[in-house]
Amino acid sequence: MDAFLEPFKNSFILKVIFFLAMLLYNFVLNAQVDKNSSLFKTLQSKDSIIFERTFNNCETEKLAPIIAENFEFYHDIVGTQNKKEFIDAIQNNVCSKPRINKRNLVKGSLEVHQLKNNGKLYGAIQKGKHTFQQKTNGFFKTVGIADFTHLWILENNNWKLKRVLSYNHKPYTE
Repeated sequence: MDAFLEPFKNSFILKVIFFLAMLLYNFVLNAQVDKNSSLFKTLQSKDSIIFERTFNNCETEKLAPIIAENFEFYHDIVGTQNKKEFIDAIQNNVCSKPRINKRNLVKGSLEVHQLKNNGKLYGAIQKGKHTFQQKTNGFFKTVGIADFTHLWILENNNWKLKRVLSYNHKPYTE
């Protein structure tokens, strides 16, 4: 077999073809769902409930129904929280002074990747970047940026947020 491959070892064209094949293979394996798909739009709306309705507008009653009972939150600055601790933290910190803090999804950063078991959809990974603003003198100023990764699980035909990774928090610089 080695003798058969010997003429191709130094072939530039073969290396280019191999590189393109690996690139395509990697793209197919890591492809996110289409941004116009119902899955993407559904999880995008869930993101809006978490942040626009709950974080930005302090409608915390919207949060509990979409969070799994065995929810886990991992934050690179404040540590870990379970469901109750997470909801309490939003109510007692962010919502102690409503509409002073604001979270914005970085446009174009949201991705959704399907999780399947034997071809059947059971979950999804949602990731993106978001900025955080604080109101000072009546105006919002962007003060931070971070990455997030959410694990959503389909439970009884309802999407539940099961795990959150919130990381790479940094001061915002333009």
